[in-house]
Amino acid sequence: MAVKIRMTRMGRRHRPFFRINAVDARTPRDGKILEKLGHYDPIEKDPAKQIVLNRQRTEYWLSQGAVPSDTVSQILLRQGIKHKYADEKAARQAKARTIAHAKGKLFTETERIAAEKAAKEVEEKAKAEVEAAKAAEERTKAEAKQKAEAEEKEKAKTEAEAKAKAEAETKAKAEEKAQAEQAQPEKEQTKTEAEVKEPKAAKAKPENKTPDDKAKARPEKEPKAEVEEKPTVEAEEQPKVEEAGAAKAEAEDKTEAQVTQEKPETKTEEAETNDKAETVEKQKEEKPEPAEEKAEDKTPSEPAEQKSGDKDEEDSEIKDEQEK
Repeated sequence: MAVKIRMTRMGRRHRPFFRINAVDARTPRDGKILEKLGHYDPIEKDPAKQIVLNRQRTEYWLSQGAVPSDTVSQILLRQGIKHKYADEKAARQAKARTIAHAKGKLFTETERIAAEKAAKEVEEKAKAEVEAAKAAEERTKAEAKQKAEAEEKEKAKTEAEAKAKAEAETKAKAEEKAQAEQAQPEKEQTKTEAEVKEPKAAKAKPENKTPDDKAKARPEKEPKAEVEEKPTVEAEEQPKVEEAGAAKAEAEDKTEAQVTQEKPETKTEEAETNDKAETVEKQKEEKPEPAEEKAEDKTPSEPAEQKSGDKDEEDSEIKDEQEK
C-alpha cells in the first residue's frame, strides 16, 4: 500500500486550519487517515506556533517510503527534516529550468514577474531617452527659429534704415534741384528786366525835355516855311490833343507804378519814375499856355508842315510809352 503525507483542511470559512496526516494514496482529501502527525495554522501570528509536528513519527513514515506532498515537503524542509524526495524534486526542477532557459522560456512565475519587471524598466528607459531626444530636438528647433526671427528682424531694420536714408538723400537732391531751377528763372527774369530797363532809361532821357526845349529844337530840325494863316479851329483842337496825350501819359504812369509795387526796383529806377512823373506834370501845366497864347493872337508861329510833323512825333511818343 502506497502511503502519502498530506494536509487535511479544517476550520471554518475565512479561518482555515490544516492537519498533517499519513494517509492511503487512494483515499480522498477528507477521508480516513492512518496517523495524525501534526498541524499547520497559517493565521497564527507567532511563527513558532504556526507549525506543530511530531518529528519522530514523521521520520518513521518517511523511512517506510511515504511520499510527502509539495506543501508538506516545504514545511518539513523549513523544520529541518531532509528527505530524498525533496532532493529528487530539486534536481528535476533544475533540469527543467535549464531546458526552459535554453528554449528562451520562463520556468517559474517568479522568473516571469522578474522578466516582466526588467522589460518594463528597459522600455521606460528607452521611452525616457526618446522623449529626451525629442525635447532636445524641439529645443534646438526653437532656438534656431528664434535666431532666424532675430536675424530677419535685424535685416528688415537695416533695410528700412537704408531705404529711409536713400529716400532722404533723393528728397534732399530733389529739393536742391528744385531750388536751383527756381533760382534760375529768377536770375533770368532779373537779367531780362535789367536788359529792358536799360533801353527804357535811355528812352526816358529824351522824354524829359520841356516844351520850350522842343520848341527850340524844332526850328533846328526843319527849315522855316512860309507863314500861313490858320483858322481858329486848329488852335482849338490842339489843346484837346495835348490833353488826350496827357491823360494817356497819366494812365501809363499808373500802370508803371503798379508794376513797381509788385516787383520793387532799385533806387535809380524809382528816381527815374519820379522824374517822369514830374516832367508829365510840368507838361500838363506848361502845354496849355502856348496854346492859349496862340488862340488869343490867332497868328500861327510855325508852318503847317511843322505842326503836322509835331503831331506825328507826339503820337509816336505816346505809342512808345504805351509799349513800355
